[in-house]
Amino acid sequence: MTELLYLADGDAAYTQRFEARVVALPPGAIVLDRTFFYPTGGGQPADAGRLFRAKGGGSWPVVDVQRAAGAVLHRLGRPEENPKPLQLDEPLQGEIDWERRYRHMRLHTGQHLLSARLFAMTGRRTRGARFSGTGGTIDLEFGLGELPAASEIERDVRRWIEENRAVRTRLVPLAEYATEPPSRSAAVGVPPGIDPVRVVEIDAADRCPCGGTHVRSLGEVGGLQVHPPELRAGGEARISFRLTGALPPTPPG
Repeated sequence: MTELLYLADGDAAYTQRFEARVVALPPGAIVLDRTFFYPTGGGQPADAGRLFRAKGGGSWPVVDVQRAAGAVLHRLGRPEENPKPLQLDEPLQGEIDWERRYRHMRLHTGQHLLSARLFAMTGRRTRGARFSGTGGTIDLEFGLGELPAASEIERDVRRWIEENRAVRTRLVPLAEYATEPPSRSAAVGVPPGIDPVRVVEIDAADRCPCGGTHVRSLGEVGGLQVHPPELRAGGEARISFRLTGALPPTPPG
């Protein structure tokens, strides 16, 4: 099992460097006892970065991260040097590609806000969301009928971002979560076997079970451009969006 350190709380997503030990060496990858690297899942792409040998030299680019039976596989690219092979129980240092991580944090929180406001405006919940690069998509229940214009949605979302509402992450025991009001914008429930439930809340806007990485406040999203909705083959409405505004090179204070 790999301990997923980025799940701890909202601040954990801002960690860029960490220490860990090698616990398995499957072909083309390594498994660490603990990691801050986010593995692909929930519509969010994997983190990238590097792993460094704590002693003796050698570094490897992390080019993909995937879950596999409770472990996290860190797939490695070609090392810059020609280091000795990695060994079990060897200490390593990890470094997250911060620009990529922070962009995903902004996108994921922006998607939660957009889903929440679309639910408030139309009563339609999000059935799925994906993002990569600087943009993403949201798939809504039902078709295109009576959806607001993209410009109206964008103005509404901009107002919430400008108010800089807080974004909080908390772990809730499953028994307690089951007694709370249901999440508002998400049409997907909690997967079996998840306890506690990780809940992401946007102040006065939404609460949703989610295992992704997020920013601390809506102001960090910067801005969202919303495109006109399109009808998918399955009858769902798809809304595309993209980030606007400059990406800070370091975490906000």
